[in-house]
Amino acid sequence: MSDLIAAVATGDVRSAIGVIRLSGEGAVACVDSVFRAGSGQKMADTPSRKLVYGGVYGQNGALLDMCLCTVSRAPHSYTGEDTAELQCHGSPAALGAILTALFRAGARQALPGEFTKRAFLAGKLDLTEAEAVADLIDADTVAAVENAAGQLGGAVKRRAEPVYSALLDMTAHFHAAVDWPDEDIEDFEAKKYLDTLTGAERALTALLDTFDRGKVLREGVRCAIVGRPNVGKSSLLNALLGFDRAIVTAIPGTTRDTVEDTCVLGNRKLRLIDTAGIRSAADEVERIGVERSFAAMASAQVILAVLDGSRPLSGEDRTVIQKAAGAAPTVLILNKADLPRSLDPSTLPEALPRLPVCAKTGAGLPTLSRILDDLLPDVPDAPAGELLTNARQAGEVAAALDGVRAAKAAIADGVTPDAVLTEIEAALNALGRLTGRTLSADVTERIFSRFCVGK
Repeated sequence: MSDLIAAVATGDVRSAIGVIRLSGEGAVACVDSVFRAGSGQKMADTPSRKLVYGGVYGQNGALLDMCLCTVSRAPHSYTGEDTAELQCHGSPAALGAILTALFRAGARQALPGEFTKRAFLAGKLDLTEAEAVADLIDADTVAAVENAAGQLGGAVKRRAEPVYSALLDMTAHFHAAVDWPDEDIEDFEAKKYLDTLTGAERALTALLDTFDRGKVLREGVRCAIVGRPNVGKSSLLNALLGFDRAIVTAIPGTTRDTVEDTCVLGNRKLRLIDTAGIRSAADEVERIGVERSFAAMASAQVILAVLDGSRPLSGEDRTVIQKAAGAAPTVLILNKADLPRSLDPSTLPEALPRLPVCAKTGAGLPTLSRILDDLLPDVPDAPAGELLTNARQAGEVAAALDGVRAAKAAIADGVTPDAVLTEIEAALNALGRLTGRTLSADVTERIFSRFCVGK
């Protein structure tokens, strides 16, 4: 058993409920030292997963809260260890006092992700499932929730396991034929496994192809907000975010660099990129800002080209529209709808959708969600959770795919079976790292360090 850890699992915020978790050797005895059931029964004598009502007390015997307590005994718990949980009222002060009492009773502060790390080390979760815990906590949209929940249910593992098993069978056959030549074992002939390798290649390619969609699901669609100076780009950014992220003044050219943040519009996550106003640069700093605006357009997946609806279309506006339309799907945002309109709609390209808005008040912005739904592909729908969502996973699948392709090439070149086996074993190792079968301690620490405390 591991040493005893404890943490507030619900964060340092005021809420109706606050949960404190313990895991490790002595978890039940530790909670018994601070919790007294209304019935007088010790938690050590209480069945697992039964909620018990009672009081929790500090070092001087002062009552700190009336709460619910439950214990789960190894190996039938989240971490595979003895665990306990106190479901308290969500006062950060009360939770801190209770946690201090638990520390005095022998627990220590849990590190970020340590509960889930212990679940992984105990074999309760594979690595893709453990990473899905963090993704589920960070999910901003329903689609992201469904994908993370599917991964938590083992979707990625189920796609990788058949490939791992097939490659392992090939490796086992080779070693059996070499190590026991006198047994009645069919000789290992690499060419007989070409169909198996081709199937593995097909499966890994299909899995790797999900990464681009999974990245969009997790990070958001790159959405550049562009336009000439003082048309309201930063005001639009602030309106979409719901708070003042960018500085807004009446002075043209306030924004000199890109400003990025994310928002959820409808069921779509957007990575908004506010850019410097596009015009003939007055100085070197502004010139660099304009260059970055063009770079943002080039890398964007959708562009919001902001125009001042209270002024006629200018040459700078036409440059913005031309550059944007040539870079990505573009929506013309006719800002300042609260002012008399001077922009003639007939001067705008008919092919581009347009939306009158007032960035100051947010008027018109709810319609933007529908326009983006028509303009962009559907949000990836993966209730089974089969989209790869992080670079580590994609890198291991790519490495496994490289190994399989190298093995096929080796067979085609007529090399010896042991050389083919070297490539197959490289693919196996990569798949082992994907699910956590084979993973170094430093990589494990890095993965779980991005988790929140208490999870």
